[in-house]
Amino acid sequence: MSLNRSEKAAVIEEVSAQVAEAQSIVVAEYRGIDVASVTVLRKNARQKGVYLRVLKNTLARKAIEGTPFEGIVNDLTGPLIYAISKDPVAGAKVLSDFAKENEKIVIRLGSLPNSVLDVAGVNSLAKMPSREELLAKLLGTMQAPVAQFVRTLNEVPTKFVRGLAAVRDTK
Repeated sequence: MSLNRSEKAAVIEEVSAQVAEAQSIVVAEYRGIDVASVTVLRKNARQKGVYLRVLKNTLARKAIEGTPFEGIVNDLTGPLIYAISKDPVAGAKVLSDFAKENEKIVIRLGSLPNSVLDVAGVNSLAKMPSREELLAKLLGTMQAPVAQFVRTLNEVPTKFVRGLAAVRDTK
């Protein structure tokens, strides 16, 4: 079913708002995929905070033009599904993980602000840890010296008690 001019403008505006806040866009071809698989993909994307949308390429071009992602505009051909995310890694992870299970999804390209990624770039982006994982590692690294200091302070009374216990055992 085709959209009229006002509906197209609304779609462009909605996608432009998502692209304005995005840190990455990943584009995949979805030729021949069934509805149940797309539903699973959409559910996974929603859980990860990824905006997933099937768009006409002309509407996508209009929404992306004038943004830091406009390097991909010339490569938008065929039936494509767009994963737009605020987390640079999330969209790539969702589509890459799904493409491993379903061969009908083929990742075509991706984009970070002011750079275009090929399939290998998208796959290596998908292998990177997410923002939450990186923050957890950073917090663990920051806590390590403090935790070691507390263990060191705790060791003094522990050694004293062990020494008393050894003296008691000998007598």
